[in-house]
Amino acid sequence: MIAHQVGIYTGLRHKLYREMEPHARDKPGLSSTNTFVVVLVLASFLLFALETEPAITGAARAWVSTLNFAVLGLFAIEYVVRLWVAGEHPSHAGFAGRIRYALGPYALADLAAFLPELVWLLIPHSGDDEMLMFLRVLRLVRLLKIARFVPAFEVMGAALKRAGTQLLTALSVALALVFVSAVLLYFIEGVGEGREQFASIPRAIWWAIATLTTVGYGDVYPITVWGKVAASLIAFAGIGVVALPTGIFASAFSDELRERERTRRALLDQIAEKSAAAEKPASARKA
Repeated sequence: MIAHQVGIYTGLRHKLYREMEPHARDKPGLSSTNTFVVVLVLASFLLFALETEPAITGAARAWVSTLNFAVLGLFAIEYVVRLWVAGEHPSHAGFAGRIRYALGPYALADLAAFLPELVWLLIPHSGDDEMLMFLRVLRLVRLLKIARFVPAFEVMGAALKRAGTQLLTALSVALALVFVSAVLLYFIEGVGEGREQFASIPRAIWWAIATLTTVGYGDVYPITVWGKVAASLIAFAGIGVVALPTGIFASAFSDELRERERTRRALLDQIAEKSAAAEKPASARKA
């Protein structure tokens, strides 16, 4: 009797694991459970938008709050179930394995997607609306729940790791150029002309960032000849500053895709070789 119950327990966990874990499925596309999770994430963003609309009051706002509470409860159930079925993977088996899973990026995103706001709603408090709104902003973390089902996000993450050093170098160059540009305009426009917009280096940094990123809001700009010359040179430098990290990431992304394709083809070749090797004895016996 006990063995039968254990078998049912293990079978259910294995079935749910294959249903909820994208990499464990033997069919392409999302499972019905994960499709429902994606719909819940999108619905939570819609509820977030509706909560900021002052025209929604009374019974309508109460319905929005009730639906949001239901979404939080469903996310909590999903988290517990995912934590339970994670034991099907060898690296997440046992207590230590569950801790390892719980500290993973997707599990932490699942937890942050519901726990802070749910605790705030359940525990009596003085009604700090600013704190509640801050907790609602954490709903943006739920985008990572969708990222779990989109292979492109995984490739992007791997590309960022691959190009981490180069991107950090490009960022360092950009920050240095922003500071140098701000210092130049501070002395030319701030010290030289006494302009309020460039009266300090922190104020000039705003102009430098807008110029180097080629945004150019136009709210702050130099008026002296030397200031305009420096701004022109800085603007040209900004083209390279923006293009450099973009090129680095694009190259890393392309390399990652090629490596994954090579790995996939090598795996298919291995499967084909094993199949061919398994068929040879059968053919020999027939002969």
